[in-house]
Amino acid sequence: MLCLRAIRPFSWRVFHFRPFSFEPLISQMNNCTDEEQIFGLIEKNKSLLSEKQVGCALSMLWQFQKQKTSSVKNVDCVRNHPQFLTLCNLATTKMGFMSDSTLVNVLYIIQQFGIEAHDSLVEALVTEAWRRLERFDISVLSKFSSCLADQHLHYSPLMGKIADIVNRNLENIQDLRSLSVLMVSISSLISQRFQEKLVNKAELLFDTMDSSQVNTARRIVQFLRNIRYRYYPLLERCNKVFLSNMNHLDLDSISKILSLYYSLQFHSFEFILMTKKRLTEMIPLFDHPASCVKLFVALGPMAGPEEKKQLKSTILLMSEELTGQQALAVMGAMEEMESRNSRLIKKITSILHKHLDNYKPVELLRITQALTFLHFQSKELFVRLRELLLSYLKVSVIPSEISILVYALSMLPSAHLDEVRMSQIEAVLPQCDLHDLNIFAASVLRCIQYDHMYLDNIPGKQLKVLQKLDHYGHQRLQECKSLNLLWEEVKSLKGDWFADSLLEETVVTLQRLMDEINYINVAGIASFISRTNYLSTSLLDKIASVVLQQIEKIHPFAILAIILPFSTLNYDPPQWDEFFGTCIQHLNSYLSVLDPLVLVFLGYSLATLQYFPEDLLKTIFNIKFLARLDSQLELICSSLNMTVQFRLMELNRAVCLECPEYQIPWFHDRFCQQHYNKDFGSMNGGQQQIYKMLAEVLGGINFVKASVLTPYYYTIDFECILDKRRNPLPYGSHNTTLEKLPKIHLESNTQIAGSRLPPGAEKIALEFLDSRAFCRNIPHLKGKSAMKKRHLEILGYHVIQIPHFEWNSMALSTRDARMDYLRERIFGEGKS
Repeated sequence: MLCLRAIRPFSWRVFHFRPFSFEPLISQMNNCTDEEQIFGLIEKNKSLLSEKQVGCALSMLWQFQKQKTSSVKNVDCVRNHPQFLTLCNLATTKMGFMSDSTLVNVLYIIQQFGIEAHDSLVEALVTEAWRRLERFDISVLSKFSSCLADQHLHYSPLMGKIADIVNRNLENIQDLRSLSVLMVSISSLISQRFQEKLVNKAELLFDTMDSSQVNTARRIVQFLRNIRYRYYPLLERCNKVFLSNMNHLDLDSISKILSLYYSLQFHSFEFILMTKKRLTEMIPLFDHPASCVKLFVALGPMAGPEEKKQLKSTILLMSEELTGQQALAVMGAMEEMESRNSRLIKKITSILHKHLDNYKPVELLRITQALTFLHFQSKELFVRLRELLLSYLKVSVIPSEISILVYALSMLPSAHLDEVRMSQIEAVLPQCDLHDLNIFAASVLRCIQYDHMYLDNIPGKQLKVLQKLDHYGHQRLQECKSLNLLWEEVKSLKGDWFADSLLEETVVTLQRLMDEINYINVAGIASFISRTNYLSTSLLDKIASVVLQQIEKIHPFAILAIILPFSTLNYDPPQWDEFFGTCIQHLNSYLSVLDPLVLVFLGYSLATLQYFPEDLLKTIFNIKFLARLDSQLELICSSLNMTVQFRLMELNRAVCLECPEYQIPWFHDRFCQQHYNKDFGSMNGGQQQIYKMLAEVLGGINFVKASVLTPYYYTIDFECILDKRRNPLPYGSHNTTLEKLPKIHLESNTQIAGSRLPPGAEKIALEFLDSRAFCRNIPHLKGKSAMKKRHLEILGYHVIQIPHFEWNSMALSTRDARMDYLRERIFGEGKS
């Protein structure tokens, strides 16, 4: 009896206010064509509306918005309508009766209409959803996690609960679309082991996904970006989805994908080529500032000259309508495009100046960097920038934010920090990671340079801060117990302070933790070593060992990064033939897939190591491949373009000299002639002194040549000829002076040296090697200089390489000592 009495009020509460039939009203809503019709139905039936009808009405309102372009959406108008408020009130009273999917869908739509997270309705909906969380199916759970992410609750206990539910039920999840949403939402607070489980699950379910699900593929790439994991197998499969749907991708989707690829440093030539074509077709379609800015940012860096001109003209025409954020995006794209359009720079800068007070610290840094790169000068703007940065700095307590502000201040024309600011830096150093310490060090060094140059004074406080930076940097490295944590901090470190103060300790720490090197992090560690030029044989041996043991788990896209340190530092690991053979064999099936740029760099790196795989070379020196390479060169910045062309030339030269049996022709005469005509110039003071000494040692200036261009376009510092009795032979009359070098002859330059010399005579090439020719930590010749010596010897030269550490040593501090040294190196028995 007591049970029945308890049930009666509940049944009355549930059913008393419902209409006898709600289907006709829902049918009417589904037949509506605009918001006013929906609002009309609500006004007439608000006392009778059920929870399902409330959900349907909100769904229809949002459906209308999704069908509109960004320029005609009227979210504010809908949100402020009296009947929308009625719907919100009804949702508040009826949420307890809503199904799980309706409840979460109402929350999602309410947020899409801009209702703030602190609104009582949003809070009530979230609370109700939290209460039901364990019973949500995967699709409802994924949508709810997306709602929480929109409220920036990535680190909340509620998101942690969702992550736990996903972890417990991962084996049973079969819907990749819902899983991809959850992966993005929970990515900020899950362990590395859980990350790997999600990656494996996504890979397992990928074949079940419809190939048209671009958004699912994009979310998977976003998840990989969030966890900073460049997992090539999934990236490659997602990329295929994007390529197959390119004709259906809109500007917004393409922009997001490009941004994700850039963050992951994932390069797909085919995607960029198709994207350029697709975006170029869109140029005439947009006349709204937001769309034009998005197109400028996406297409600008890869556009051809005509398209760039068109994009810049369009932005100039609508520059008065740009918001502060749009102007910032344009400025960033101009920096990436290496643009020097003074009119556009001036216009965008004036907009930035107008909105300067509204930017966050990291945005002020981006502005400062862009203005510096574009060589823009404005005293008024820089003064205001400095005032804003200092005002933020005075109240900031977060180490990463303080480092950003200090770095921006150090880039301004007057890079000076007073003692108060230096004390503020000093106070936060114990809380900093290596990345922040490196930024502080670069900033302090700039300030010291400025003070020394303009104030003729270096405050002791700055030197004290530098000492503390060294201390905390070493302390952090010595206390590090995880390779993955260390790698997150050191992978982007660069600059003088890191190289001079922390590099050696970093390598020691990597050696201490090298048992943690595996197929996931091996390419990153290898890239770090090649970038720092620090030869650690134990680390390189470990890398080679990991590759040989785990090659099946390493994606072919990572092979170039793995080979690079061995090539750069001129080091052959134990079982080097097996190591390089395994890497090449792993690559063979991907030769037609890899980007042309990657294959060129790969071929050059292997040639440096005297490794010439025939399949790779036949792929590169092929008309179709070279045409693809030309297409890709049009899409990249000028500096990278020139680097690629030089690497292709150097590979072509290496193959011609070391593998003539491949019968690959030399086709870089014109390229070399253009380059060396431009770059050949006068000798500097040091070279002139050496030239005079060599002339004296050899018997006169007609016995020595300076800045000689050899066959196949190598340049050597000095050249002389010795007969079979080791006596110098004079050149004919040549007009080399100390001020000007002779012009080179524009003809095919492939003749082997010595072919016209007297019997028994030989040409001597003298090369003065600076620090760039050697590893940073030991006097070990790097790969490029070793290859040059090898090639000069093939060309018939006897090569004498003179290291800087010998030439500038105390033993050779006098002119006479240097003269004796040169005599011994040139004429001494058995010297080389």
